Amino acid sequence: MNTSDIADTIAASHDLSKTDAKKIVDAVFATIVDAAAKGEEVSIPQFGKLKVKASPAREGRNPATGAAMTIAASKKLTFAAAKAVKDRLNG
Repeated sequence: MNTSDIADTIAASHDLSKTDAKKIVDAVFATIVDAAAKGEEVSIPQFGKLKVKASPAREGRNPATGAAMTIAASKKLTFAAAKAVKDRLNG
């Protein structure tokens, strides 16, 4: 499923045009990304939490040559599913 599929489902169930539904879906995801870029946690009840996790720089190896290299520090967006989602997935 992709954003167009989500927009189509929302459009069909809420009597909206596909264009309007796509704008809403895009706005929701843009808002989540903006909050994450600011380092904020995004909590969506009954769905889960999205938060930014910082990974420090570390030493690694180039798999092709075996040479040591430094892997740069980075930020990752993590997702922790809410209990309702976990329960639905597991029966």
